[in-house]
Amino acid sequence: MKMSITGHHVEVTDALRAYVEKRMTRIVRHFDHLIDAHFVLSVEKKLRHKAEATLKTRGNDIHASAEDGNMYAAIDALADKLDGLVRKRKEKDTDHHVQEGRSARH
Repeated sequence: MKMSITGHHVEVTDALRAYVEKRMTRIVRHFDHLIDAHFVLSVEKKLRHKAEATLKTRGNDIHASAEDGNMYAAIDALADKLDGLVRKRKEKDTDHHVQEGRSARH
């Protein structure tokens, strides 16, 4: 998976980059069909720290954003949102009707 992290009005330090990568391991563990991930970290009016992400998968793109007073908290909130969206996407991709048909035959 290719991952890019950019900053808007904020410098993307090695610590921020490592933190985003660390938080992404949980998402990749749940859904391994990711092609590309693009993160944008921004600061607006020195009060709002915003983290946005677009994940490209085989079928669709998954987009989420989160804001907080602290950049690390915004990244945490973003990772939680992405985890939920990825799980939801994985659940949609799985065909549940196949399992129901097998259990009905036995």
